[in-house]
Amino acid sequence: MKLRAFMPSLLLLLFALTGAAALIYEIVWLQLLELVVGSSAGSIAVLLGTFMGGMCLGSLLLPRVVSARHHPLRAYAVLELMAAFFGVAVLYGLPWIQHAAALRWLIASLCLLPPTLPMGATLPALSRYLKNSQMGYFYAANIAGGVVGCLVAGFWLLRVFDMAVASYVAVGLNLAVAAAAFALSMRSRYEYTETTVAPDGSTPARIYSVIALSGLTALGAEVVWTRLLALTFGPTVYTFSIILAVFLIGLGLGSSAGAALAKRGFTIAISQALLIVAIAWAAWMIGNRLPFWDRNLALEANPWRIFASDFGRCCLAILPATILWGASFPLALAACRVKDPARLVGRVYAANTLGAIVGAVAFSLVVIPLIGSTHAESLLIAIAALSALMLSTKRLALAVVPVAVILAWLVPSIPWQLFAFGRLITREYSSPWKKLYVAEGMNSSIAYTEWVDKRRFFHVAGKIEASSTPADMKLQRMLAHIPALLHPHPRSVLVVGCGAGVTAGTFVVHPEVERIQLCEIEPLIPPASAGYFAHENHNVMHDRRTRIEFDDARHYVLTTPDKFDIITSDPIHPWVKGAATLYSREYFKAVRAHLNPGGLVTQWVPLYDSDVDTVRSELATFFDVFPNAAVWGNLDQMNQGYDVVLLGSIDPIAIDLTNFAARAAADPRVKASLREVGFRGAEDLLGTYTAQPSDLTAWLAGAQINRDLSLRLQFLAGMAVNQGRAAFIYSEIEKRGAFPRNFFVGSETQVAAVHKAFDEWRSDVF
Repeated sequence: MKLRAFMPSLLLLLFALTGAAALIYEIVWLQLLELVVGSSAGSIAVLLGTFMGGMCLGSLLLPRVVSARHHPLRAYAVLELMAAFFGVAVLYGLPWIQHAAALRWLIASLCLLPPTLPMGATLPALSRYLKNSQMGYFYAANIAGGVVGCLVAGFWLLRVFDMAVASYVAVGLNLAVAAAAFALSMRSRYEYTETTVAPDGSTPARIYSVIALSGLTALGAEVVWTRLLALTFGPTVYTFSIILAVFLIGLGLGSSAGAALAKRGFTIAISQALLIVAIAWAAWMIGNRLPFWDRNLALEANPWRIFASDFGRCCLAILPATILWGASFPLALAACRVKDPARLVGRVYAANTLGAIVGAVAFSLVVIPLIGSTHAESLLIAIAALSALMLSTKRLALAVVPVAVILAWLVPSIPWQLFAFGRLITREYSSPWKKLYVAEGMNSSIAYTEWVDKRRFFHVAGKIEASSTPADMKLQRMLAHIPALLHPHPRSVLVVGCGAGVTAGTFVVHPEVERIQLCEIEPLIPPASAGYFAHENHNVMHDRRTRIEFDDARHYVLTTPDKFDIITSDPIHPWVKGAATLYSREYFKAVRAHLNPGGLVTQWVPLYDSDVDTVRSELATFFDVFPNAAVWGNLDQMNQGYDVVLLGSIDPIAIDLTNFAARAAADPRVKASLREVGFRGAEDLLGTYTAQPSDLTAWLAGAQINRDLSLRLQFLAGMAVNQGRAAFIYSEIEKRGAFPRNFFVGSETQVAAVHKAFDEWRSDVF
């Protein structure tokens, strides 16, 4: 008797733990998928569709495969055991397919299908033990557990440990739930009957259509708003965890509210009608208010204060809409009439999930690139209005149509400055920037701007990534000139990341180079940079030697059969979600494997928007793969540390000063390219040498190696965005460096000239 009284509460707790495990798996698997299929929007949309599709299929199959005569709690226990088994299998099985050049999406989808089937089947299985009026509360409990799982995974498990530990925690939750469910089944009676939980009758197809459209608008909005909020808050791993958590909180609150309101005549048609206003509210907040919320927050050094503010602002904008989406599920259940409760839940859940799949894929791959975020939000309002009209009374319909038309028309345009400056928009909004070009691509939003002095800037993910300023131009040229002049016969080059095209274009002036292979994930960037940075990049996009591959750089490096004399990598900052895969030990090993004998690699490491631990991790990881390496410095306009170039070599570094100087002076285009960025000759370029691994051994002791299964760098870097420690970090490296006499082969006069340039460089810093 006592157990029966506590049974609903116990099952609510168990189902919350199921939700926590599911969200931990989802976050881990999406991070694994970035390694396997790349970080492109297409890859993630297709695989997210697979994740939800598997859950949809599981919800439909359960009532057909598992007889209602079986005890629901035992079926639930078996499903949890299956989830635990597949949780381990995916962790160790999915990375094996990352070397597949073709069909990687299909293979990855097939890998994710088995573990998502039992996840989708848990609610239908449990529904046979519950009353119809309890479904919404259990759905809410599952989502509440998901909120906890999302935050624990994003802010603790993956930040402190790695994907393996996070997966084991989820597996432990599955096993605990399975054991508890099996134990409860032994002490609770279940009697199968042919009677219904819900009254007999046919469910109108419109109910399924409306809940499908609700799922479509929910995931479509999540795609649009996540992109825009990531610009406002900064696209770190923590931002994405916050947005997902707020979304889940709203769904959970809404599901509980919907279960209660369904008894009072509140209908799914009303929830869809209110969504029109809620979506418009979110669009207005995200486009007009949140970017300008706090002028000082972008400079706040305490990351936890930033996260708290981001969480609050996110709640204010999107919580009303997510509550209504959450309420739609129990309201749809209340409107349905199906004999078997498992079939009832399965069909409604499947319809909602199918709509969500369409929303996620369509808005990622088609809607945003085709019509932009502003019109996408107007489209969401129109779809919500359509779903409301499908079940509305005549009186409600008369209100829905004009309100939807007016609000869709009033959706504010996204300020172009948000695409250019992101979280720093308040600092730059009123400055005399000239907009040259702004576009929203499938994978990222880009902008090209011009300052009053005619300097041009390239922006991606809401930050300046390249420009024609002296510091940026010097860095971009160094990434190419150093290896091109050092390599005896540089014929083939791979450039990772197009940016403004300056690094790739620097190889154009070297006559020995026969092939320039450029790898870029966003197709909008190369043609735009070809127009706005044609002079700085020497028209590299139109050079006969240039080949452009539109792919995730990591996937390209892992799967291409080609090898190169030089590979140079200038990816986005490591604090941007997904970028840490291009700074990992495994990635650098793949780069090393694709170098020809005597090959060289250069890697950009930013010191601004960073801290000591982040930079130590980047250097230690690179040196772990390339012990024959060197650090070359770049200063800003104040002669302070700005960023550095890492040079890695398969063989010990030996610089023939005679050959290096002769090649730097032989071609007038090379001389001009060096002089444009302040290098009078080979000695000045070599003088930017800063340190080698042996100089930094003590400083790098204990630094965290960035590995594929941890990607710890993105969690370190995400905490350091506002630190402003570039000058200090560079001084820490510089003061440990000594002139590398062992690197140079040449006469005493030549070595002395380089030594003098080295001393002059150090005097600029100190």
